[in-house]
Amino acid sequence: MLTAVILVLLIKTFAFTSCTIPSTGMENTLYQGERVLVNKWSYGFRVPFSTARLLEQPVGRGDIVLFNNPSPRSLQTAVSNRELFISRCVGVPGDTLMLNDELLLTDEHVLSPDSKSLYVYPHTAEDTMLHAMKQLGITGNQLVGYTDEKYIRSFSHYEHYLLRQKLAGKVELSPLYLKDENKSHPFVIPAKGKPVKVYPWNVTLLCNTILRHEGKRATVKGDTLFVEGKPVTAYTFGKDYYWMASNNPINLCDSRLFGLVPHDHLIGKACRIWFSSRKGRFFQRVQ
Repeated sequence: MLTAVILVLLIKTFAFTSCTIPSTGMENTLYQGERVLVNKWSYGFRVPFSTARLLEQPVGRGDIVLFNNPSPRSLQTAVSNRELFISRCVGVPGDTLMLNDELLLTDEHVLSPDSKSLYVYPHTAEDTMLHAMKQLGITGNQLVGYTDEKYIRSFSHYEHYLLRQKLAGKVELSPLYLKDENKSHPFVIPAKGKPVKVYPWNVTLLCNTILRHEGKRATVKGDTLFVEGKPVTAYTFGKDYYWMASNNPINLCDSRLFGLVPHDHLIGKACRIWFSSRKGRFFQRVQ
């Protein structure tokens, strides 16, 4: 009996752990009350009482991941003692996700913040447009053509954002092609050692991430990010981060609530259902 208990403890500590699905957030992949096995070696084994990992492995897009709460009430709580969450990874380090104002992933084409699209505006607004571009320091955006008494210029997502704020509806600046209609903003998922540019739409997220996980003082004034009291236009992160999403958008217990998830908070990948009240789901693979 003692041998069996010890064996179970060793397996739970060093190989697998179990997780009970707490809500309807992962339906119809996982249902509330089901219990799943989580492989602790999926992304490298996290050494107990530490954030070090053995045989570290990358997370796959679409993986259902068990991890510790990255935004607890007290940041002094050890990572391993924090609440457990389970969500699907939809963004890995270096990815660019198009997220709307509610931080929901959209089905728009993934853009870089610096990629350009063609925009049109009435030819009668040319002087107003040129004045706004000059004030904002937008240069090199040559007139590329005209159609139906409208002028065409190319702007990056960020330049379009700045112009839209500056013009405040005075000039109708629209995408030439409907597919370029930006209803969301590009968010770059931080990768260790790579700089992430600061934009008005990501400044709060970056600030919170630096405060919680990078161990540095950070504040936002206007649209400017200050790190250790100095304004920065980009920040190089010391960890890899992930964007987690629920299957059910009405469930807020994902990255919309707690932000980016650092690699050292990951426990493992959900692999098999070992308990379910639903027929035919025993030991079904989680995918």
